Amino acid sequence: MPRSKKQKVVSLTKTDKRSTRSAKGAMIEEIRSNLDQWKYVWVLSVGNMRNAALKDVRHLWKGTGRLFFARSKVMAKALGTTPEEEQKPNLHKVGKKLSGPVGLFFTSSPPDEVIDWFRSFSKPDFARSGNVAPKQVILPEGPIVMYNDPSSPFPSSMDPQLRKLGLSTRLVKGIPSLAIPQVVCNKGDVLTPEQAQLLKLIGEQLAVFKVRLAGRWAEDDGWVEVDGLPSAADGAESYAEDSVGMEDDE
Repeated sequence: MPRSKKQKVVSLTKTDKRSTRSAKGAMIEEIRSNLDQWKYVWVLSVGNMRNAALKDVRHLWKGTGRLFFARSKVMAKALGTTPEEEQKPNLHKVGKKLSGPVGLFFTSSPPDEVIDWFRSFSKPDFARSGNVAPKQVILPEGPIVMYNDPSSPFPSSMDPQLRKLGLSTRLVKGIPSLAIPQVVCNKGDVLTPEQAQLLKLIGEQLAVFKVRLAGRWAEDDGWVEVDGLPSAADGAESYAEDSVGMEDDE
């Protein structure tokens, strides 16, 4: 018996392949157009990816640099991965390095200036589930406070949630409190969702947004290694590449 059209399931989240292909093509052309505008092409990776911090970088370099974070295969195609495909001499060596969570930064600023700026730039943030705790965090006995501020204890309504996150709390004069100190995480722990949420509630920022400069390319001297790309042993954080790109919105 033929299936009724009324029973047909239509996905509202399906992406039009033509629009995706068009967006990739536009990204490739945009990256290639920047090759003629700037002297240097830097390859960089980011520890503890945060879109808000990336926006800060783009804003601070507005007019003097251009930052692209797109799918690595799209960026590699834009530059070329073989001598026959490369857009500039020896640029295919850069394309071959684009794998995983990396970005491209175009600028004409002197290399020493770029290196000094990025090595000094960092943004503290809250750790996420799956991050590795860089230190031990212990809550002392007594009232549990927000953001390490004694004048901001948690309200009684938060007690059930704090218990759900693993704390052995009790209400003392209407304030969630601990009878003894309790460890939230130990150094080296791979944070669980509960630990990450609890750390955020108490205002403990264990993650740091940091940019690592793998190296740079210039038409005069080709590829020059700087810090190299991080390995799995360095604890490099990956991020989903679901979108075509996160390019500068100028």
